[in-house]
Amino acid sequence: MKKIPMRMCVACREMRAKKELMRVVRTADGVLVPDRTGKLSGRGAYLCRSAACVEKAIKTRALERALEAPMNDELKAALHSEIEHGDGSAV
Repeated sequence: MKKIPMRMCVACREMRAKKELMRVVRTADGVLVPDRTGKLSGRGAYLCRSAACVEKAIKTRALERALEAPMNDELKAALHSEIEHGDGSAV
């Protein structure tokens, strides 16, 4: 049986399967971007695909602390659109 990779949501701190979460990456130039492929290089943090977790991460600045970079309005909009589109397969 193959082992399922697990990651922790920075907002609710729950361990979930990596595929259930969305990844946000701090690129080399310090910009936070959503990582739809899961393969971008840079420091990454994971969030549940729920509006509650995204709102909590924004309010508590959990993503900013985890990635040590400020979050911009474009990233906030991108995270909300990821949730609305569901599976995150839209690139």
